[in-house]
Amino acid sequence: MRIGVFGGTFDPVHLGHLMIAEKARTNLELQEVIFVPAGIPWMKHGQYVTSSRHRVNMVRIAIISNPFFRLSCFEVEKTGASYSVETLEEMSKIYEGAKLFVIVGSDIMGAFDKWKDPGKVLQFADLVVFNRSTRRNKGAGARNISFKVEGADITRITWLPGLAGDISSRDIRRRVNEGRSIRDMVSDEVIKYIADHGLYLDGE
Repeated sequence: MRIGVFGGTFDPVHLGHLMIAEKARTNLELQEVIFVPAGIPWMKHGQYVTSSRHRVNMVRIAIISNPFFRLSCFEVEKTGASYSVETLEEMSKIYEGAKLFVIVGSDIMGAFDKWKDPGKVLQFADLVVFNRSTRRNKGAGARNISFKVEGADITRITWLPGLAGDISSRDIRRRVNEGRSIRDMVSDEVIKYIADHGLYLDGE
């Protein structure tokens, strides 16, 4: 069994997230893609993050129509900061014998060596990295990982082309705060949820 693990703050989850997950699923022949909203994202220490309850609910309604997508609340239900290596260790127990793939964007790969136990991450799972148009080419990224992370096996890193017109959660929050449209960025169900709960009206 081949399982994709897609972690993130998802504040909010948007169409770019859904398209990336589906592209990874089809390109890598994954049986499932598991969305894992972060509880306390360590990389955003000191930044305001919307309540995990709202972020989980938005992911739930955004993925409900795709039978290959699943939601895991592992990180929001645990205490302390969210670390991918701990999530992957848990996933390896739940899906014993499955091959795991962690889906990430190239914008965070420059900090991969700062993740908790990055070498162990690559023992639990392959990395699936989506290129962002503003980032360096994939070869340089892979080489940098191997230089910075002791024992990193770059053959466990798959680079996939990015999507046209990157969508940013930060931009969505700003647009909501300014009263601007977020259609074509977020699903209709998530737009309604944001409006019904008055999210992002106070800025960051």
